[in-house]
Amino acid sequence: MLLKPHVAINVKDLNKSVVFYTQLFGVEPVKVRPGYAKFDLEQPALNFTLNEGGEVSGGLNHLGIQVKSTEDVLATKERLQKEGLTTFDEMNTTCCYARQDKIWVTSPDGHRWEVFTVLADSEDKSNESPVCCTLDESKQTETDCGCS
Repeated sequence: MLLKPHVAINVKDLNKSVVFYTQLFGVEPVKVRPGYAKFDLEQPALNFTLNEGGEVSGGLNHLGIQVKSTEDVLATKERLQKEGLTTFDEMNTTCCYARQDKIWVTSPDGHRWEVFTVLADSEDKSNESPVCCTLDESKQTETDCGCS
């Protein structure tokens, strides 16, 4: 049995979003129709669709792609920057009960994506960044999102 998660998000501008997600995932969508686009990803296994219109915010905190190593995080960062996307680093941080290296990138609709690797498990949240899983937009620079 094939298990592939499905995520469907609302977007304001389908064309801009198709460009962004093609850059993020490194593949073209498998289907584009008026107001709709579908990415059928093998790595990570994901059925991801864009639906133009509707409420964009919808309580979504962020989305993420877990990779095997810090080298994979940095390779993704380099690829995304070559595509013209701005990334923000958050390296050696504790978030979600784990020490992680990650980068962040934001879609045209403000959907925040992290590409991360877990370095070690953490037993408590006391040493977590106060902005775990949130990006402080006011502190972002090319290389630091203001997280520690």
